[in-house]
Amino acid sequence: MLGISCEINAQFGFSHEIGVIAGPVAFQSDYGERHDLSTNAGNTGVGIGIIHYLNFSYTAECNCYTPETYFNDHFKLRSELSYNKTEFKHFGEWVSPDRTSLEADQLRAMEGNSAVTNLGMQLEYFPLSIRDFTARIGSFGPFISLGGQFSYYNTEATSTLGPLGTPLTTYPKYLTPYDDRQYGFSTESGSVWSIVSSVGTRYKLTPLSDLMVDLRFQYYFSDWVDGLNPNKDFYKENKANDWLVWLNVGYIYYLQ
Repeated sequence: MLGISCEINAQFGFSHEIGVIAGPVAFQSDYGERHDLSTNAGNTGVGIGIIHYLNFSYTAECNCYTPETYFNDHFKLRSELSYNKTEFKHFGEWVSPDRTSLEADQLRAMEGNSAVTNLGMQLEYFPLSIRDFTARIGSFGPFISLGGQFSYYNTEATSTLGPLGTPLTTYPKYLTPYDDRQYGFSTESGSVWSIVSSVGTRYKLTPLSDLMVDLRFQYYFSDWVDGLNPNKDFYKENKANDWLVWLNVGYIYYLQ
C-alpha cells in the first residue's frame, strides 16, 4: 500500500526552479522609420525579471524522478514577473541633418519613453530529454516557448520645442485625433495583454543550477504602449501594434 501511495504522489508531483533574467530590449514602435537600422538600434532599452518554473520530470516530495511520460520529460511551465523601459526618438531619413524644415525639427525634438511591467506564463518545450540534460554537467537544453502576459505600461511623449499638441511643436500627423484620444500621441498609463514566444537554450552549470540564453518576441494587443498611434484611417503606414524583441541572459537555481 505504501508503494502504491508513493506512485500516485509521484505521478502528479513536480519540483520548483527560480531564476533571474536581464538583457537588452529592442522596442519596435511608431517612433522612427520602418525597416531602418538606426531606428531598430536606437530605440532600445533594458529589461529585468524574476522567473519560476514547474519541473514535471522531478518531484521534491520523494526526491525522485516522476513516472516517465513525454510531457514530463519535454515540458516546463514558466511564470514571470518582469520590467523593461525604453527611451524613444525619431531616426531615419526624415530627421537626417540635410532636412531643415519645421517638420524635420519637430520630429528631431520629439522624445518619449515607456516603462512596462509584465506578469504571465509560458509553456516551454524541450525537444531533447530534460532528464538527460539534468544528469550531465556541461550539457545544453534548447527550448521554444509560447505564452501570454498581462502588462501595465506607463508612457510619456515630450518635445524639446515645448508642450506637444500645437502646430509649432508637433508633427502634423500626430495632431489628428484617434482612438478616443485628442491626438495621435498620449502620455498615459494603461494595461494590455500580449502574446510571448521565445527560443533559447540552457547550459547545465552545476547539478542544481543552469545558465540560460533566451530570445523573446512579445506582441502587444495595443498600439499605445509606446505613446504614439497616428490615425490609421489617414496614415496607412501605421500598420502594426507595438512589439519588442528581448535578449535575456539568466541564472536558474533548482529548489529541493
